[in-house]
Amino acid sequence: MIRSMYVAAAIVGMVVAGCVMHAQQMPIGDATAEQRAAEAARSQRDPTAPQLQTRNPRYQVRSGDVLDLVFSFTPEFNQTVSIQPDGYVTLKELGDILVEGKTVPEITELLKAAYAKFLQQPVIAVVLKDFEKPHFIVAGQVERPGKYELRADTTTMEAVAIAGGFNGKAKHSQVLLFRRVSDEWVEVRKLDLKRMHKRDFREDVHLRPGDMIFVPQNAISKIARFLPNTGIGAYLNPF
Repeated sequence: MIRSMYVAAAIVGMVVAGCVMHAQQMPIGDATAEQRAAEAARSQRDPTAPQLQTRNPRYQVRSGDVLDLVFSFTPEFNQTVSIQPDGYVTLKELGDILVEGKTVPEITELLKAAYAKFLQQPVIAVVLKDFEKPHFIVAGQVERPGKYELRADTTTMEAVAIAGGFNGKAKHSQVLLFRRVSDEWVEVRKLDLKRMHKRDFREDVHLRPGDMIFVPQNAISKIARFLPNTGIGAYLNPF
């Protein structure tokens, strides 16, 4: 009798323990799913939230780009069009179509669907004939600030050299690199190019199209015009 009571108590204890473990596990899984759903909903509601970049993204056309449209079986529709400042192109028989921000494959599919209204299964090749060349910008305390074409693999120090090098007012240790990561967000990185003199090349970042380098002014040059000439000479050459 007593043995049966012990066995029954053990079985009840195992059942209760299993229920507790199951109850402890379920909310964790549900909470994780709820958190993921909340994060996804929050990302959809906030269009300004930073988005991950797509690997190997295709070029998106912009105003000023030139497109060649080649119709394989209906060459009378062949045309060369420029993208207008508002993002539209004017096409034969179709009029104005918005193409800015689209890739070449996307434009090809768009035109096939549009011309299919009066052409039987049109075969169209879209060629990007002219476009804005990859470039970088160097501003601030360099000899020739401006916009330069990015023709090959170029580092930050090489870009400064292309812009004529640092001038006498430059602060080498706090060079800023601005890099756009999306339409709304820009990454800013501070570089210490003085390390280059110690053969430390970790700060010599390789540039990407659209990067901007800003070289700030050093502290002494900011106040130099407020000091008498004798004061400057004494500061720079105390003996």
